[in-house]
Amino acid sequence: MTKQDNALMGDALIKEVCRRIRVARSYWDAHNNAACRGERDRALALYNTLTKEQKQQIPEVLRVWLRYRSEKYFGAHRTPPKSARKSK
Repeated sequence: MTKQDNALMGDALIKEVCRRIRVARSYWDAHNNAACRGERDRALALYNTLTKEQKQQIPEVLRVWLRYRSEKYFGAHRTPPKSARKSK
C-alpha cells in the first residue's frame, strides 16, 4: 500500500476500493493478466481494511468479482506468473 492509501478513510476509502476493482476488471477484460493481478492485489489489500458496514457499501457485483471470480484465476492454488520473459 502507498502512503496515499494509508491516508484514505471513510467514503474516500470505499471509493478507492471500487475504483481499483473497476481498473482490475478493465485489465481483465483486456486480457492483461499481469496488470490485473497487481491491481487486484492492491484492491484486495484495501478491501480487507474495511469494516463489515463499509464492505456492504461496495456494489455487490464488484465484491463478487473481487472475492470469488478472480480468486478462481489468481488464487494461491494457481501457478504463479514467471518472473521474467524469455527473449528469443
